[in-house]
Parts: sequence; structure tokens; C-alpha cells
Amino acid sequence: MVAEPNPPARGAASDPLEAPIIARYVNRVQAEQALTCLVVDDQPRLRSALSRFLQNIGYRCLEAESGPDAIHVLENEDVAVLISDIRMPGMDGLELLRVTRRRWPDLAVIMVTGVADVETAVDCLRVGAVDYVMKPYQLDELQARVAQAAEKRRLVLENRRYQSQLADLVRQQAVRIEELFLEGIQSIVHALEAKDPYTQGHSARVSAYSGAIARTMGLDDEQIQLIELGAELHDVGKIGVDDTILNKRGRLTPEEYATIMEHTVIGARILEPLMKNAPTALNVIRSHHERVDGRGLPDGLAGAAIPLEARIVAVADAFDAMTTGRSYRPGMAPADAFRELRTETDTQFDAASVEAFLAAHADSTALPIATPAFVRRHLPRGVTGAGIDLTRL
Repeated sequence: MVAEPNPPARGAASDPLEAPIIARYVNRVQAEQALTCLVVDDQPRLRSALSRFLQNIGYRCLEAESGPDAIHVLENEDVAVLISDIRMPGMDGLELLRVTRRRWPDLAVIMVTGVADVETAVDCLRVGAVDYVMKPYQLDELQARVAQAAEKRRLVLENRRYQSQLADLVRQQAVRIEELFLEGIQSIVHALEAKDPYTQGHSARVSAYSGAIARTMGLDDEQIQLIELGAELHDVGKIGVDDTILNKRGRLTPEEYATIMEHTVIGARILEPLMKNAPTALNVIRSHHERVDGRGLPDGLAGAAIPLEARIVAVADAFDAMTTGRSYRPGMAPADAFRELRTETDTQFDAASVEAFLAAHADSTALPIATPAFVRRHLPRGVTGAGIDLTRL
């Protein structure tokens, strides 16, 4: 049976220390939308009495006479606290608890029984009940237990929201750190090119040409972004090359050429920590000097073994180099550069990439393009965060 509290302290906490907790919680319930409680008991009189009591202190109450009925209610209602008898025909309270913990892990469950059984109490708490109450219970005691259960649930949900917001904040900071890093790398590339008037703007133009080839070939937006990014940074490894060789006025010796070609490996090594989950951009940086006939650098890859993105940028890189003047030669006319690309197709250049370049720039009189304005690059969504282990923050 349900024992009524002693007057005049109806509704008061049995422990004076609990009174402020109960008062704060009841005030919150009354000030905001009332939390919903579900009372599950196969005895209608006890179920109804408990529901009326909970409604009187500010909760919205629903009832169920069995475990399956309770599950039906939970499937259709937003319930905060479940108060269930243990001994019920069919699905008992412990089985109902197991189901609710699996399907509604945020639900606060209080188990009620008329049998003093320590083992059953331990089982309930182990499965996930937040509290265990013996019959007959004092209503003021039950009020405190329900308030505490609801408060525990609120704190769990608030902590989860906080963790989610914190994770979002960390991700935003990771994105910004990556953007700043990429901006720094872009600045290095442009600073390197600015030292030589013949190469100034080269990377930005190669990026634009490469994007046009990739779009003509029907690649998706994320691939295009990564190809453009890799193309703009393809020469960053030249920061590790001796300036006297890099800025030499005149043709390079075979040894000097081999030294400059090391920039592909150096650049990939610099950017690998940031782009390890963005291999498309890394492939461009490492492999844009490979040749279809296998005579390129640094790995001697041939044909389809060369990543498509590197084959695309190789064509763009070569075209811009041919049409830009050097100290030892003038720039080539675009029509002549077109003929050179066709001549070297299937030996130095990938045929599909050459055809896509020619299709994208059918009017040779519009070439070479002007150096595009500075574009702040970023890693596409989905690969952002690659350089930062969020679990360590």
C-alpha cells in the first residue's frame, strides 16, 4: 500500500537536506514545460494514486498496466522518468528495464517492489535503473526520488550537449588552424615565385588550368578542390632547394635538374601531416613530374600507375611553363604549346588530360590566362581535421 505522509508536512522531503533540491526542481518544472512521467503497474488503484500525486506536484503523468503497454507509450511520447513495478504478469519490470535501457538510454528509470530482495535491487541498478524504491513508500520520499532521478537525467543530457558543443568548437578551431597553415604555405609558394619575375603567378595559373581540366573530365567538386589545392602548392618543396640553382639564369645541368626535382619529395613531406587524409592533393605534389612512359621523377611511375590528379596537373604545369618566358628563351605561343602537348601525348603526357585541356581552352587566342587573384584555400568538408587528432585535445 501507499503510506500517506504525516501532516502537516505533506509534500515535504523526509530529509531536511533534500528540501532545497526538491524546491529548486519543482520550481523549474513549474516554470518550464512539465516533465512527463510514465507509471507502470498492473494494479489500477496504486497506479492511479501515484499518477495523481505526481500531477499535483507539477509532472505530466501517463499510465501503463504492463510492460508492452509501457513500450507502446514510450514509442509515442517523450517520457523523462519511468516508474515501474517489478512484479507484473508477462513482461516483468526487470525485462522492461532491459528493453528501455537499450532503446531509450536517456530515460530515468525508478523500480518499485513490495519484496525486500537485495539481489533484485542490485540487478536493477546493474542493468541501469537510477533508483530502487520499496513498498510501502512515503509519498514525500518518492517525490524526492523522482526529482533526483529527473535531475540526474537533466545533468546527463546537459553534459552530453556540452560535450557535443565542445567537440564542435574543437572542430571549428581545427579547421581554422588548418586554414591558417594553408594560408602560410600559400604565402611561401607565392614568396618563392616573387623572387623570380619569370615564375611569378605560376602556381595560381597552374591551379586554374588544372581545375578547368578536371571539370571538363567530369570530376566531382571535392576532387576538383583538392586538385586545385595540390596544383597551387605543387612547387612548395622548392623551399628546400638551393637558391643559386633555383634562380639560375640559363639552362640547368643534369645534376642541377635532379636537385630541383627533389622538390616533389620535399613538398610531399612538408604537407603530409596536414593532408594524410587528402591523398589527392599529396599525389599532385609528389607526382606532377612523372611521365606516362615511366621516365619521370621521383618514382618512375608509368601510365595508369600515375594518379589521375598528377597527370592532370602535369599537363597544366607544362603548358604554363611553355607559354611563360624565361631568361634564356621567350614564352611559346599557345598554338605552338598545343602542338607540343599533342606531340608528347602518351610519352610525357596522359592523352585524356591533354584532350580535356584542349577542350577546355578551345580558343587559343584567349591564352595564356592572366594570373588569378589570390584564393584562400581550404580542405573540403570530409577531410578537414585530417592533420589534427581531435581525441588528443
